[in-house]
Amino acid sequence: MRESARAWIDAVASAFTELPGTEPAESGEDGPIGWPGYDEARTRAAERTGEPESVVCGVGKVGRTEAVLVSFEFSFLGGSLGGRTGLRIERAFARARELGAPVVSLIATGGSRMQEGMRALTQLQRLARAAALTGKAGVPQVAVLRDPTTGGGWATLGAGADVTLALAGAQVGFAGSRVRPEGEPAAYTAEGQLESGHVDQVVELARLREALERWLRLLTTPAPEAVPPPPALGSVDVPRTGWDAVRRARDPRRPRAMSYLDSYFDWREDISGDRCGGVDAGVVCGFGWRDGAAVAYATQCGTPTRPAGFRTAARLVRLADRLGIPVLTLVDTPGAANDADAERAGVGPAIAELFAAVAGATVPVTTLVIGEGGSGGALAFAAPERTWVTPDSYFSVTSPEAAASILKRADEEVPETADRLRLRPQDLVGLGIARGIVGPAR
Repeated sequence: MRESARAWIDAVASAFTELPGTEPAESGEDGPIGWPGYDEARTRAAERTGEPESVVCGVGKVGRTEAVLVSFEFSFLGGSLGGRTGLRIERAFARARELGAPVVSLIATGGSRMQEGMRALTQLQRLARAAALTGKAGVPQVAVLRDPTTGGGWATLGAGADVTLALAGAQVGFAGSRVRPEGEPAAYTAEGQLESGHVDQVVELARLREALERWLRLLTTPAPEAVPPPPALGSVDVPRTGWDAVRRARDPRRPRAMSYLDSYFDWREDISGDRCGGVDAGVVCGFGWRDGAAVAYATQCGTPTRPAGFRTAARLVRLADRLGIPVLTLVDTPGAANDADAERAGVGPAIAELFAAVAGATVPVTTLVIGEGGSGGALAFAAPERTWVTPDSYFSVTSPEAAASILKRADEEVPETADRLRLRPQDLVGLGIARGIVGPAR
């Protein structure tokens, strides 16, 4: 809907109070570069919208959470970013840091304001600095991409937010409709950006308020301490041999990641994508509500993990760490994807990125191996000294088949190789790799 900035605020928040402040007087006529007719255009825009600029900023309640809201007025010169726009947004982010309140940006913009030239373009640096300072302060930032969100507004407040929600059908892209090449219009949509890993969720308008309320609760209510591993949902007896452990972990009837997440959390919201053009459907990350507080999760779903999966998990761990939210990881993969496409997409650097994120986290990370633990692609998801295993799992330097191949052993020796690798749950505890074997829920 092409509603006013204030209508959008009313749609998602209550008890809104606009931030005070006046814009400094500009020297000269028609703005910083003397664009003919600019003063008159701004006057007409103000008369038409009732707003002195293209953005309205203030403090309100989104559900139970106090938040700073930044809402764009698209009818004011296309919601374009000028010097006074940047100043208003900068003040809003500063107020968010003072209050420790999350920022919700309701974006609808065509980008930088042409009539101010480079003065307008440099506002992107101003916004980037305001967002960076706010991130360092541990204050969450959520963006809502309205129609349209293009240019610098997308490349700063939109794509740079901690969580990015896009309204269904919205035009979203760095290139606006008047300057992009012909072809592939779907790439410049909310749905296209979700598919490419640049947006976390596409939300229907009717669910926007609920979605924002849930996200702000999750991002501002961290669990106070390390979380326990989930109870086992499958077998309760440990395997007799290493090969038995492998076969049990590969059994298609074994409980998978979604079952563990659904039983562990009261409710949850997923993030999506690595912000580098990739999505891995075999990795699910997000934040869940448990015992009245939020826990972050990064889970493998039993498939070879692709570079985008490792990068998405690293993004999740870094965000949770900055917000002080404990992390749960679930390990279940035969290993990292090893095809040529995965190599070209940087599977090695992506694994390194996740290793670094987990190693550098200051929040506690809890890991449960729920199925296959195949080599470094599994270990990257695991927390040193805080890893548990289920009875129907294994963890190995590599798969028994790969180990036999590396050692030039015959195919019929694969089961024996599995035994020699000491990959059973009880072996992992004995080796000090795992802290324990989880049992069923009591």
